[in-house]
Amino acid sequence: MNTPRPLLLLALLGTGLAAWLVGCASKPEPTTVSPPMQAPSPPVAPPNDTRAVAPAAAPATPPPSTAASALAYRRDAATHLYNQNRHRVFQGKLPPLLHAIGVLQVEVDGRGRVTGTSWMRAPKHAPDVIAEIERSVRAAAPFPAPVRLGRVTYTDTWLWDRSGQFQLDTLTEGQL
Repeated sequence: MNTPRPLLLLALLGTGLAAWLVGCASKPEPTTVSPPMQAPSPPVAPPNDTRAVAPAAAPATPPPSTAASALAYRRDAATHLYNQNRHRVFQGKLPPLLHAIGVLQVEVDGRGRVTGTSWMRAPKHAPDVIAEIERSVRAAAPFPAPVRLGRVTYTDTWLWDRSGQFQLDTLTEGQL
């Protein structure tokens, strides 16, 4: 049976749109989220002191995650990424047209170390964004240790603005 090409394309488009809407409509299970960690302030030398200011301390290990599922862990990981990249998080609603959207899976071991990443949907038109997202994830390690899961592979969607700032779908403020 031959289906006319326009009907086939319409059916494929409808199926893809339905799958996308189902993915957008899912809500993460409620979890208790610990308050964002505050980075320690570097010591400040008195005005007349000629000694150099001591460098800031290395980032502390984040508190462990008690998430019972990969979906719940995703919120803890997103909060951690936001805390590590505060200056890069887009504030407010994102513009209607984004520079790039990427879906990344991140594997985290029992100690919070990133053991692997794999793209489910890479923004191939923006290889610089792909590299920057991967760099940001690796630089944010260690992540909260998934104590109840042992190890976890979670997936999140990166919403990338032309300014180089981003939001994660898990914590997005939406779009205009």
